[in-house]
Amino acid sequence: MRVRLEPSGLEFETEAGTTLLKAAEAAGIELPSSCRNGTCRTCICQKLSGETRHTIEWPGLSVDEKDEGWILPCVAEALGDLVLDAPKAFSLFSDS
Repeated sequence: MRVRLEPSGLEFETEAGTTLLKAAEAAGIELPSSCRNGTCRTCICQKLSGETRHTIEWPGLSVDEKDEGWILPCVAEALGDLVLDAPKAFSLFSDS
């Protein structure tokens, strides 16, 4: 499954059973994070397209936030290709 981050256009691959945060890190992409267990909300970002599922029953999101497409990548897995609004994401690899 392919994940694209906007507005940077960075992309990475993920697979079932891997959180989006771990998949991004494996691809050399840094997303803001702290607790890694779905409570601190440091990694919060919004799905622009695609489907995810959270690996914990009730991540630190309100019902309204879930309805608006907000996810916590530290405890979310892709169910297919995704586009996420993650303005603070950056590549650990230099483009130069």
